[in-house]
Amino acid sequence: MAQTDIPDAERKIGTRDKDVPWYNPDIGNKLSPSARELLETYSKILSAEVENHVKRIRDQAWEVWPYPCIGGFRFLDLAIGDSPNYPQILQRLKTGNENFLDLGCCFGQEIRRLVADGAPSEKLYGSDLRPEFFELGYEFFGDRDKLQSKFIAADIFDPDSGLKELEGKIDILYAGSFLHLFGYEKQLEVCIRIAGLLREKEGSLLVGRQVGHVNAGERTHRTNPDQRIEDKQKLTQANSRFRQSEGSFTKMWETVGEKTGSKWKVNVKVEEIDETDRNMRPNDQDEGLRRLRFSVFRL
Repeated sequence: MAQTDIPDAERKIGTRDKDVPWYNPDIGNKLSPSARELLETYSKILSAEVENHVKRIRDQAWEVWPYPCIGGFRFLDLAIGDSPNYPQILQRLKTGNENFLDLGCCFGQEIRRLVADGAPSEKLYGSDLRPEFFELGYEFFGDRDKLQSKFIAADIFDPDSGLKELEGKIDILYAGSFLHLFGYEKQLEVCIRIAGLLREKEGSLLVGRQVGHVNAGERTHRTNPDQRIEDKQKLTQANSRFRQSEGSFTKMWETVGEKTGSKWKVNVKVEEIDETDRNMRPNDQDEGLRRLRFSVFRL
């Protein structure tokens, strides 16, 4: 593919250019009270230094890979705490008898939220494709010497990755803003893998959130292109992302059950997408965009 054929935003990704819609130069109102409290009480960052600390780590992470969640400070959402299942998750983990995995954990911020709320850190695992984020997480939260959680650099599509050691051992798995990164077939593949990671017992739980749509379907997304693919048709396929609806997400888990010989109870809550997400997509003002919050229990 000739350089002139690549849209401007795609070219900028490779150079970590900050002149893209999903990069916010300032924190603004992105630092929620819960994120500030975590950094001040758990990480012992002085109140006056919190914002500069966040921006410094964010800009280092941008150089690793310019994800929208990095550029837009969405890692400060601490979204697991907004899940209606959070009290149950925390109660289960506090027993010390159950394991937790954050899939696509980035800095491990959700893990720190759980630890600050009383979950035993040795029972918590994080996994991400880019291990540089783990190191930045220790710097972000200042807990290298006390956090006992294990971080695993792994590709979810590699059956022989470090996640193999966790197969059938996870009681609660969190997938926040993760599944929507892929097309439908890849999402299905990930969910089959998730089913294999979760313990084969009633009540094993997947919980998370993602961008969805009132009408399910494939869309071409251009904020994370694979520049190694020169064929335009293959590049478009690689950038395809499936936006789930409530019905399609539920149906997908029926398919997971059929393929794995398991049964699942699926709960999906559809919410209006927030203004931050819309502002990060100035060329995609689709009124059908929604946010899905989901919980999937093994029966």
